[in-house]
Amino acid sequence: MNKSYEAIFTPFRFPSGVTSNNRVTMAPMTLMASQTNGEVTDDELAYYELRSRGIGILFTSSALVSQSGKLRENGFGIDNDNLLPGLKQMASVIQANGTKAIVQLFHGGRISDPALLPGGQALSASAVAAEREGAAIPKAMTEAEIEAVLDDFAQATRRAIEAGFDGVELHGANGFLLQQFFSPHSNRREDEWGGTLEKRMKFPLELIRRVKATVAQHATSPFAVGYRISPEENENPGITMADTLRFVDVLADQGLDFIHVSVDRFWAGPRREESGKSRVVMIREQAGDRVPVIGVGGLWSPEDVTQALDTGVSLVGLGHAMLLNPDWIEKVRDGRESEITTALSRSSQQELKIPDVMWGMITNVPGWFNVVD
Repeated sequence: MNKSYEAIFTPFRFPSGVTSNNRVTMAPMTLMASQTNGEVTDDELAYYELRSRGIGILFTSSALVSQSGKLRENGFGIDNDNLLPGLKQMASVIQANGTKAIVQLFHGGRISDPALLPGGQALSASAVAAEREGAAIPKAMTEAEIEAVLDDFAQATRRAIEAGFDGVELHGANGFLLQQFFSPHSNRREDEWGGTLEKRMKFPLELIRRVKATVAQHATSPFAVGYRISPEENENPGITMADTLRFVDVLADQGLDFIHVSVDRFWAGPRREESGKSRVVMIREQAGDRVPVIGVGGLWSPEDVTQALDTGVSLVGLGHAMLLNPDWIEKVRDGRESEITTALSRSSQQELKIPDVMWGMITNVPGWFNVVD
């Protein structure tokens, strides 16, 4: 191994006591390969088994906590105890070679698919449609519905513990329900759950409190709780970088194991400000030493990862790079980094064990992947 890459292979210990063998994680990517009831399939197990042979942490695709937030017909679920056998298999497969397994928990909120929902109407903080083609107006959640969803996340956390996962990530990014409560675009409430910036933080903060209480009650070994954020929104009004930095300042004092930043490019600066500083770095600086930060976005080579770690982020997430190079860590460790590929061959689906629906998307969405014949 090239000595300049030694930082990548340094172990890391989270506040909860969960440890990672190195500083590389596999970023969560949606597979759309579960059964219609959310049950784990052999395709998912094969995909994760191939990619858990060396990295420190593998984040699963987002797992649905409630049928009221269903987004995809073949999405992964953690909303029912009947799913525990498959969840246990998934955790075990990921952990077989020393990789930690963290399951991402989500509720779709206003971007859920009405055709898949009980009652046929999505829920959100307020009755404001997302700014996307064909978006329906959601129903503003009642106190009882808010309470029910908070409990759904807590019960999902219990299932993750019972299944043997090493932690959960609360998905507060990518336009899902947690982000909807924080966003001034989707949250126009005038009660305790919205209005001021501080009140828009209440739902995610209460959720963190309940999830951590669930861990304290049920976990008998170290179990990590992290939070994923998207730093900005395009909408106006929408989440600004200033909003996010204030939120991070509060999140950093919640006893979390990590804040996971969801951006396309690690080094990209804020959209609304004339600043050349990376948003990931800004969040890392705001968090300071109070909570670890995981950075992602367009990183491929060990040089990329090392430069990102040099900013002070605790770990780095690889998405596209891990999908195309399941043995990324092995290649770097064995001095074969020249073999890391950035192109996806149309003949490699079986070799890479990519499920059919996901394969169709990544080979047909222009510009998402560099697809070659």
